[in-house]
Amino acid sequence: MVKEVEHAQSKADFIHKMSIALKEANETEYWLMLLKDSDYRSQTSYNSIFPDISELIKLLASIVKPSKKINK
Repeated sequence: MVKEVEHAQSKADFIHKMSIALKEANETEYWLMLLKDSDYRSQTSYNSIFPDISELIKLLASIVKPSKKINK
């Protein structure tokens, strides 16, 4: 989804697409936790992936939140 932002047609479209990317990243984090909790993925595997998705969520949130304030 973030790749699509390159071709956003307006600021509102940019915010919308980035918000979707944030939502998808949050959902990915949720599924990773479920995979770990169900023992489908090992704790080691989870620990190697979780920091990346966590950082991605922080990055996307740091873009979306201020963009929404500016676009009001």
